[in-house]
This record gives sequence, C-alpha cells and structure tokens, in this order.
Amino acid sequence: MPIQSSLSEIPIQFAKGVGPRRARLLEKLGVQTIEDAFWFLPWRYENRLEVLPIGNLLPGMKATIKGRVQKVWVKTTYRKRLVVVTVTVRDETGLIECVFFNQPYLEKTFWPGVSLLLTGPVLSNSSGSLPMTMRGPEYELLDEDELPDMCGGRIVPVYHETNGLSSKQIRRIMRSIFDHYASHLQEMLPMAMRRQLGVPTLPEALPVLHFPNQERSVEVLNQQATPEHRRLAFEELFLLQLALAMRRQGQTQDLEGIAFAVRNPLVEQLKTVLPFSLTSAQERVIQEISHAMELPTSMNRLLQGDVGCGKTVVALHAIVMACGSGYQAALMAPTEVLSEQHYLSLFPLFEALGVRCLLLKGGQTGRERGEILARIQSGHVQVVVGTHALLQPDVHFAKLGLVIVDEQHKFGVLQRAQLRGKAAWHPDVLVMTATPIPRTLAMTLYGDLDVSVIDQFPPGKKPVKTMLFPTGQRKEAHRLMRKELEAGRQAYVVYPLVEPSEKIDLQAAVEAAEQLREEFSPFRLGLLHGRLSSREKQAVMAQFKENEIDVLVATTVVEVGLDVHNATVMLIEHAERFGLAQLHQLRGRVGRGLHQGYCLLIHALGTIPPYSQQMPMKLEAGQQFADEIINSSEGKAFSRSTARRRLGVFAQCDDGFALAEEDLKIRGPGHVLGVKQWGDIDFRVADLARDTLLLIKAKQMAVELLERDPHLILPDHHILKETLRRKWSEKLALGGIG
Repeated sequence: MPIQSSLSEIPIQFAKGVGPRRARLLEKLGVQTIEDAFWFLPWRYENRLEVLPIGNLLPGMKATIKGRVQKVWVKTTYRKRLVVVTVTVRDETGLIECVFFNQPYLEKTFWPGVSLLLTGPVLSNSSGSLPMTMRGPEYELLDEDELPDMCGGRIVPVYHETNGLSSKQIRRIMRSIFDHYASHLQEMLPMAMRRQLGVPTLPEALPVLHFPNQERSVEVLNQQATPEHRRLAFEELFLLQLALAMRRQGQTQDLEGIAFAVRNPLVEQLKTVLPFSLTSAQERVIQEISHAMELPTSMNRLLQGDVGCGKTVVALHAIVMACGSGYQAALMAPTEVLSEQHYLSLFPLFEALGVRCLLLKGGQTGRERGEILARIQSGHVQVVVGTHALLQPDVHFAKLGLVIVDEQHKFGVLQRAQLRGKAAWHPDVLVMTATPIPRTLAMTLYGDLDVSVIDQFPPGKKPVKTMLFPTGQRKEAHRLMRKELEAGRQAYVVYPLVEPSEKIDLQAAVEAAEQLREEFSPFRLGLLHGRLSSREKQAVMAQFKENEIDVLVATTVVEVGLDVHNATVMLIEHAERFGLAQLHQLRGRVGRGLHQGYCLLIHALGTIPPYSQQMPMKLEAGQQFADEIINSSEGKAFSRSTARRRLGVFAQCDDGFALAEEDLKIRGPGHVLGVKQWGDIDFRVADLARDTLLLIKAKQMAVELLERDPHLILPDHHILKETLRRKWSEKLALGGIG
C-alpha cells in the first residue's frame, strides 16, 4: 500500500497532543485522519510581522506587541460571577493592561518575567490603572527552546475553531503532525503537468500554507491566490474531472446498453394524445434523446431548462420510447408533492396510451406498498413515479430500461447510481433540473453527462413582472392581487418555513389565511402546507387546478410541482428569507398561461436600490460583519445585506441562468447547492466561484491524460491512480480503477 494512502488511514489521535477528547473535537471540524489534518488549511492569516512598541499604541488599532509580564491579578464580578484575569505587560517604551475573561487558568500560565507575544484591539482604559488596555488578546508564550519560530513577529495562520479547541491549540497540533509525518507526503501530479501549471509539489506547498514565512504576502495568502493554494485547488478539481472523464469513458465504451425502438407505435400514438404543440427547442431535444436512446450504449444525459420551458413533456417522450420498446421506466423526484404532481399530470396521458403507471412514496400502508412492489417486480407496471422510496432495497424491477431523475441537484451522485443499479443491465439515464446551474457547477456535478438544453418557452409566454413591496406597502400589493382576482385569475400567497418543527410557521400561515379570508371575501381561499396528508394535498391542489380555489395560501411546498395556467399572482411574504433559486422557482409558478404574471415580494428590508447601484460587500480577512442575521426558509442563516442584494438582482433579472451566476457570486458554491445536495462532492480548498479557469484547465488536462493513458498504467501515474481509486472509485462506481 502506498504511503500516501496510509496517511488517510492513520487516525488523528495518533498525532502527538491529540487524545480521545481532542480527536472528537477535531472530528467536528472534519479532521479524522492525518491526511485530513494536512488539508485542513487556515481560513485566514494575521499579520504579526510588525511588532509595535507599547509606547506607540493608539486606541482603535489592532496591534501586536512583545513584552514581559509585570503583574497578574484575578477578580470575580459579583453579579455575573465572571472571572477576570488582568495582566500588566511592559517593554522598553511603556506599560499596558491585558484583560482576559472566564479563563481562570491563565493565573497559572502568566507570571512575572514571562515573555509574551500578544495581538488584539487596543482600547482606552478609563477604569483601569493604565491609560490603554487590550481585551481578550491572542497570546503566545515566547519559549525559545520549545517554539523557536514564534519568538518574533510573524504571519500567524488562523484555523476554524470549535468549542474546546482554539486556533492556537490547532497550530501546535499541526506543528507536531508536520514534524512526524511530512516526510511521508507524496506527489501525485505528473512533473510535466506541474511545470505547465507553474505550481510546487504537495510536500512543498503544504508547509508554506500552514507555516508561511515572513517573505510571504499576507494579502495574497488571505485571497488564497498563492501558487500553493492553486496547487491544492487544482488537485481537487483535477481528481474529480479525471474520475468523471473515466466514468464517461467507461459508459461510452459500454456495449451492454439498450438499443430502444424509438419509433414504435406508442410514440406515434403520443402525438395524437398531446393537447398542445411542441416548441422547436422541445422537438430538438427530443431528437437528441431519441438518437441517444436508439444507440446500443447507455445514455447519460442532463436536461436543463428554465422554469416553465416544458421539460416534463420531453421526459414523457423518453418514457414512451422505453415503454413502447418493452421496458420499464422510473421517474424519481425529491419531494412527495413533486412526485404526486408528476403522477397526477402524467397519469391521464398514460391512461390514454394504455401505459400502466403507479406512484411509490413513503407513508403508504404495508399492504398497499406490498401490492405496488409486487406489480413492479412482475413487470405489470410499466412506469413508476416516486421519491427516495425508489432507492429502498426491496424495490425490484422486472425490466428497468430508463431512469429519470427530476430536480437532480437535490440528489447526490451516489443516489443516481443507486437507482441505475436497480436494473439487471445498464439502463439509459436522463436527469432533469429546473434550477439553473452556473457553468462551473454544471461541469463539476454533471461532468460525466451529455447535456441537452431547452432554451425556448412556449409561444405567447410573457415575462413575469417582479415588484418589491416593503412591509408598509402590503396594501398596495394586495390591491394589485385583488385586481387580478376580480379579472377571474388566481393567486398564490407563500410563507417561508424556518422553524425545524414547522409548528410556529404553520400557525403563522393559518392565522394569515384567516386574515386574508376576511380581507378578500368573497373570493375562495385554500391552505396547503407540509403537515397535510398526501390525500389532503392532492385534494387542495386539484381544487386549485380546477379553479375551485381563488387564493392558495401555502408554505414552500408549492416551490415545484403545481402547474396552474390561470394563476397570475405569486405574492411572497418575508421574501428576504428565500434564496434566489427558491424565489425563481416560485416566480415560475405563475404566468404559465396566456395572461400576464406578477411576482410580488413583501419584505422587511426597507428601500432596496437597484442591484447595479448596491455597493459590493468586501470584507478584509478576519473582519467581523456586524449585520442582522436572518434565518432562511432553507434552514440557513445569512445577513440582511445579503438579502438586500439578492432581492435587488431578482427584481431586475428573469433569466434563471443569469440569476444562478449572481447567486454564485453573492453566496459561493457551498451555499448555492449545499454540501448535502452535492452528494459526496465537497471541496476543501477549491472554490468554484474563484477557480473557474482552473476548473476548465483541470477538465482539459484530465481528458488529455486519459487519451495518452486510458487506464493509468504508466509509472508516472501510479500514485495518481491509487489516489483516484481511494477518493472516487466507490463514490462514482469506477469499476475500471484499482
């Protein structure tokens, strides 16, 4: 076993200074092995190169000083029982008080004569014995025998912390790990590739990033723009792109796929059943899918399209091609509401074609589920629509030929492979998303897929008008909604869910529904939320679709799934709590017919200037951003300023892909999709918003390398192959590795 592989198998508690307790704390930070520790980089760096004389300090500055302890005393406040340790520090130019709170052990750490390096904010000290003080400074004992590199000003790495484990303690652990294990680090990138990129080796890069010397630029380090950062980011991007390229290579060479009879009688019959004409973009994409499905190799295709462009009818054609060829099809959606909506909208068409379709989801009775599973396994059912329930071990297909995954970004790469593995051979796979994905994310998440894009809306579709209303102008929004209702149209009123139990938010929605029922009398009002049973949800959605409800008050369960052409108003309460993708999905629920659609956003952010006039938020490394924190409907937290920028750009832009790029700029990739939604793809150094060009280079180099060495058998690729096998073989089902 290569040594580099063994580093990933050495538990972190093998490091000097890491016992069981610290190992548990490090695990909270994502550090479980020695290899994890090497890749656990500082998130910022502090410039302590300039050590200021105490006599030169001024209130308001953040400074680093060096001096000797003159006096230490401890007191406990009477009211809050707060332990305060005060230390007087002297150098040749003066004295300063340093105050530490709730750290009583420091009384035994500091004693007269001890040399210290302290960094912190300098404040006026009106109540103390000296004119200036440092409150809660970061300190280091200057012991020249133990820490020779800490005896003067330097660049200090700052790590993410957890309760019970400080950045300073992590630095000591890192020093020990480098002392004992750095010599075992091995380089996996070929020399020619490193020269082309102009980056150092891994053993050269890591010490620089954990212990930068005085010649380094703190600004460049904090921007993560060093050659060393570039080296590590490239490795992460390159390994994934190489894995995806190998996966795609294996799929395109696979001769065990299904050659569907794509021009079967069922496909011809579908043309007579559809109540509308297809757009030219839909026709083009159907032809692309048809061509891929008739080949004897397994199709792996991403279908992208903005909200309302008609992806479902394209998927319907693919299903009919499979069923008309004697195979089963499975359609998996992320929520019960969306899977139920797919089932309800597709069932009449399948019934007209004589295709048997069933819905599989959680919450079904044991008897009902048993009957459904038996019909799937026997092949009696041709189409199965469901949620994650399709992935359960007891779900067996008789002849699964086509797998369709809707809202793919809600599922991980591994889940897609799980559903595909339900077939006895290699089925065709079509993944769809109505959530616009920035180019870099698409390259990362779907690098192993061919892509089809529906870039055209049905004829007559008008852009939805988006309007912002501060809470004080709610009546104006209601006036516009009433006007649409009086014209015979329908409206949504949506509330966010931010409480884990949903109880508080549900109560707010119920109370709001009662108030709206009074205000909008005699219009008919319905309520839709996640705590209703599936049958109740279906009944409410059916009533709204049949125009038996005028105003549907709902939580975000309407984000995807409902398709009501007569609905023209989407009124969103507490719009500041929603993400751009959520807002765009909600806006896509209206204006789907011939009438003008309106998206009315009621928010508590005051006047919001156009996005182009908003000042960019640039924070210096380590700077605290004092801003009100808002809990979002997705369970995340973000600042008031972020929400203002988000609503500002949303009101000006109706292009989903442009919004996705803006969201990437505002929040970064980790928040755009979320770690869980990425499946197993979680970068530690690479940043897709920053490293776009590096990602493109990584993909290009991965393809070129596989052209020269398809199976990575050359000696220069030995460590690369082992690393790839360890990191991605199981996650991406790369059977040809290892």
